[in-house]
Amino acid sequence: MAGFDLHTHSVCSDGATTVEDNVRRAVALGLDGLGVTDHDTTAGFAAAMAEAEGTDLELVLGTEFSAEHAGVSVHLLGYWIDPAYEPLVAELERLRDERTDRARRIVGRFQELGIDITFDRVAELAGAAPIGRPHLAQAVIETGAASSTREVFDRYLADGGPAYVEKHAVTPVRAVELLVAACGVAVLAHPGLYGRRDGAEGIPVELVEEMVAAGLAGIEAEHPDHTPEHTRRYRDVAVGLGLEVTAGSDHHGEGELDRLGAATTPREVVERLRRWRRA
Repeated sequence: MAGFDLHTHSVCSDGATTVEDNVRRAVALGLDGLGVTDHDTTAGFAAAMAEAEGTDLELVLGTEFSAEHAGVSVHLLGYWIDPAYEPLVAELERLRDERTDRARRIVGRFQELGIDITFDRVAELAGAAPIGRPHLAQAVIETGAASSTREVFDRYLADGGPAYVEKHAVTPVRAVELLVAACGVAVLAHPGLYGRRDGAEGIPVELVEEMVAAGLAGIEAEHPDHTPEHTRRYRDVAVGLGLEVTAGSDHHGEGELDRLGAATTPREVVERLRRWRRA
């Protein structure tokens, strides 16, 4: 299976598999390369490099950086970033700290809805990883209030849902600026999945244009949860703005999210992306 899966998660954030598991599986699948892109952290870099040593697998080390626009989450994939760039390190640390406080507030929302989960159980499910919404979803499933992670997200945790809690985050434009300043390459993640408060899907093209002015290099138009219409729309947006079109599985390693290698980016696109990197 040729190509690069440029979007995967591990237990370093909200995934169910280790970075080493992901690397071994990518090698077994015959992938050309693997994106290591846990949420708001670079913690998996060393383990990924150690596991990939001696193999033909090329790693694309990065992070999925959380931003927000008009109360809606917008995520940027930052590839080849300098993990020691202090402004980015500080922002990622703040985001991870904020996740814990936000999780406590979400637990309170579920309790108000009559769903008896506890923060202690959510923290136990997260283990050493930063607490994320999948851990909250797992706690809800244990109570019998939902049967799957997707159901919890759709019914409760989606933007504007009854258990949704806003987070403090930088704007998407600022996120692009930070990733580029860290010698990285910024790609807009799964744009078709962002729900807007005006009821429209996706994010405004005007916002994408603002991100392009800040240095955005690509759009993840191909994603397992995109509809064919999403893929066509954002491929057209990318081409129209002179951006690269990327693909990634958004693998989290559990249930319907166990899909490493399900969407891959050709090597020639990865090489063009690399040329966006500023020294």
